[in-house]
Amino acid sequence: MPASNPLSGRKRLDSWKEIAAFFGRDECTVNRWEKDLGLPVHRLPGTKGRVYAYTEELIAWSAAPKNGDAASPGHNSTSLGRGASGLTIVAERHTPVDGASRERPSGEEVRPTWPGRYRNTIRLLAVAILCMGAIALVLFRPSASRNSKTPAQVGPSASATSPSGVVRASTPPHNPDAEQLYLKGRYYWDKRTPDDLNRALDYFMQAVVHDPNYSQAYSGLADSYNLLREYSLMPSSEAYSRALAAAKKAVELDDQSSEAHASLAFATFFGTWDIATGEQEFRRAIDLDSNNATAHHWYANALLALHRLPEALAEIDRAQTLNPASSAILGDKGNILCVTGQLDEALSLLKQMETVNPSFRSLHLYLERVYFGRQDYPNFLSELRKDALVMHDDSALAVATAAEKGFAAGGAQGMFEAILRVQKRLYVQHSVPSTDVAKTLALLGKKTEALRYLKAAYEQRDGALLFIETSSEFDVLRDEPAYRDLIARMNLTVVRN
Repeated sequence: MPASNPLSGRKRLDSWKEIAAFFGRDECTVNRWEKDLGLPVHRLPGTKGRVYAYTEELIAWSAAPKNGDAASPGHNSTSLGRGASGLTIVAERHTPVDGASRERPSGEEVRPTWPGRYRNTIRLLAVAILCMGAIALVLFRPSASRNSKTPAQVGPSASATSPSGVVRASTPPHNPDAEQLYLKGRYYWDKRTPDDLNRALDYFMQAVVHDPNYSQAYSGLADSYNLLREYSLMPSSEAYSRALAAAKKAVELDDQSSEAHASLAFATFFGTWDIATGEQEFRRAIDLDSNNATAHHWYANALLALHRLPEALAEIDRAQTLNPASSAILGDKGNILCVTGQLDEALSLLKQMETVNPSFRSLHLYLERVYFGRQDYPNFLSELRKDALVMHDDSALAVATAAEKGFAAGGAQGMFEAILRVQKRLYVQHSVPSTDVAKTLALLGKKTEALRYLKAAYEQRDGALLFIETSSEFDVLRDEPAYRDLIARMNLTVVRN
């Protein structure tokens, strides 16, 4: 991978050299920090000492009192205090992005830290969101450069709107600057690309800085993490734990917020696999605001996982009525239509959307499913490659390339066999999820091995497993006792028509 650009929004550093440059130190120093001070550095399986690190974890590590002096000599940061919520925010003093002003004492000099690498960048470190009253969660993202174009104001007052843009009766008072930052965050969040989601995360954290008691800002944080594990390479375990903590904080600050309960419902249902509580939270969100399009949208996907297809269609139609311009809602409607067997309708909707928004990842995933269901393998392979390119995922690209060669040489059977060979190799490197390998094995009729990988997926909490009952690839396994036992252990009370 190329070196990380601090202005790009990327969070992963891919060598000792990059990690050292991040701190403005030499490689020997950061090596020593890992051994003596527990610097969070990861190693890629199957490589000779290749390492990588996440900037969020490095900043969180350096924020610890025992590491701060070593990691940040002359580090120019200031505590912005502890609000009534108990949240402590630490922010580096950098030039604000996009004209978003931050007050400072008159005459104070603003100097960029780590010279030459982080000019015109804000880094916000939010330390807290207490879990069980004891564990602090660290939230961090680099922002875009000051040249990024954002709307000066988007939509009506955030104090009176849900994500659907529908005016709500009332919300607790909050800082007007935080409101504007929140609205900018929602603008980018709705675009659902990796860069835009990272930019949204930045704005939501700035909103928390301005108002630590602003429930909607925490909902924004939760929603960003909920989606980053889908639209970027952020691990689900990392994303969901942060989303859950932020969503709980949002509900704690405003229990009457439909938005907060929808965020908590998503993280609970899809993140912790607490199906009953997740559905309860979705219903609570809708009861609080029946016009919250996002709550109807996400509830539709939860119902899809439970194979309650008529209900899922009703909810996604309601979401579309409330927010007809949402690409995310329309894309997921295409997916639900596909699962219900309405392939022609799904294809028409998804192809129309792909023409307008070819960088929207979900469209490629859903078109893969439609073409596969129609046994249109050339177009299936085309969408497989498009998805890999949109995600900048080398592992997915390797699978797509193998599939193309296998299909050219041996048709569908050759394609599945070629995919399986590459998937198994990448699986050992933790680059392909267990559920994907199980699908290919099931397609090849290798039931025992497929069930073994599904068991591994369950143990690894592979998020794709929640939608196992919507995947036609597993039809061959439906009557297997081990498969039914797996469904029962996941508490998926599935209704089949």
